[in-house]
Amino acid sequence: MNTHLHAQRSTVAVGSPTLNSELLSRRNALKATMATLGLSAAAFEPARAAAAPNRDPRRGATKRYDMLKSINQWAFPYPERMNLRECLQLAKNAGFDAVELNYDLDNDLSPKSSTKDYEAIRRMADAVGIQISGLCSFLFWPYPLTSNDPAKRERGLDLAGKIAQAAHDLGVENVLVVPGAVHIPWRTDHEPVPNDVCDRRAREAVGKLAKQAEKLKVTLNIENIFFNGYLMTPMEMNTFVDSFSSERVRVHFDTGNISMFQHAEHWVPILGKRTKNIHLKEFTKKGTDYSLETFRPLLDGTTNWPAVTEALDEIGYRGFLTFEYFHPYPHYPEALIHQTSDSLDRILGRKV
Repeated sequence: MNTHLHAQRSTVAVGSPTLNSELLSRRNALKATMATLGLSAAAFEPARAAAAPNRDPRRGATKRYDMLKSINQWAFPYPERMNLRECLQLAKNAGFDAVELNYDLDNDLSPKSSTKDYEAIRRMADAVGIQISGLCSFLFWPYPLTSNDPAKRERGLDLAGKIAQAAHDLGVENVLVVPGAVHIPWRTDHEPVPNDVCDRRAREAVGKLAKQAEKLKVTLNIENIFFNGYLMTPMEMNTFVDSFSSERVRVHFDTGNISMFQHAEHWVPILGKRTKNIHLKEFTKKGTDYSLETFRPLLDGTTNWPAVTEALDEIGYRGFLTFEYFHPYPHYPEALIHQTSDSLDRILGRKV
C-alpha cells in the first residue's frame, strides 16, 4: 500500500464528520456522472441478478432434466490399457455421476472374486467419488438362459446368480438380465430356439433368479434386445415382467437395441414405471449393417433425443442414463469419455 495514502487515511477516524463529508461528496459525484451517461444504479447490479438468457437449442436441450449421467465400462480400454481405478477416475474427471461395471470370467468382477474383493471395489469407487449404476455382462450370450443345451442353461443360471451376488456385495441394486434368445446372429454356436420354448425357459429361469433377488435386495432388470428375437415389443416386455408380480423384476430399457425398426420414444410411455435402468446407445437408420458394429458415438445417429428425454421426464424417470459402446478409441481413448460426457450434458440440458 502507498505509505503516503495510508498516512492520509490513518488521520481520519471512522465515523468522523470529515470522512462522512468526503463519502457524501463522492456519492454525489458518482450520481452526477451516471446521470450524464444515462445510466441507472441497476447498471452496477451483479450479473446474477439479471434475467436468465433464453437457452439456445443449437447448444443443448432447452430444459434441464434431472437424470444421472453414467457410462458402461466397455467404452474404456479395460483391462488392456486401463485398470479399474483408472476407469473410475477418468469417468469422474469427465463429469459422470456413475459407471456401469461388467462381469466377466476373468476380470475384477468375475467368479474368481470374493465378497472382500467387491467390498474393496466399493470403497475404491467411494474414494474416487463415483457411483456404480449397475452390473452388466456378455456372459448371457455364450450361456443363454434359454439354450437348447441344458449344460449351457445351467451354467448361465449359475453365472446370473453370481452376478446378482456380486451386485449385493458391491451395494448395487441394478442387475441387467438377458432373459433368453431365439437367435444370436453374432454367434455360430447357438442353435435357434422356438419362440414358445424360449418364452417358457426364460420364465422358468427368471422365476428362480427372482427368489434370490428378493433375498439379496437387488433388482433383475430385463433388457430389450431386438437381435435375439425375443420380447420384440414393449407390450410383450410388460407382460413378461408383470407375470412375476415382483418389484425385483423390472426393465432395463436400451434405446439402441430396438432402433433398427422402432423408436425409443414410443417404448418409454408404454413401459412406464417398470423401467428401472437405461442404456443409451446411438443408432442410425441410414445404415444397413444390423450388427453390434452399427452403434455409434452419442449424437452421431438418428435417435430423437429431445423426444426420448421428454418422454422419460413425463413418466418421472430420475435414474441413470448409461452410454453403452463397445469400441474404445484405439488412440487417445480419453476423448470418447469426455465427448460422451459433453453429449450427455447437452441431452440433459446441463449446457446453458
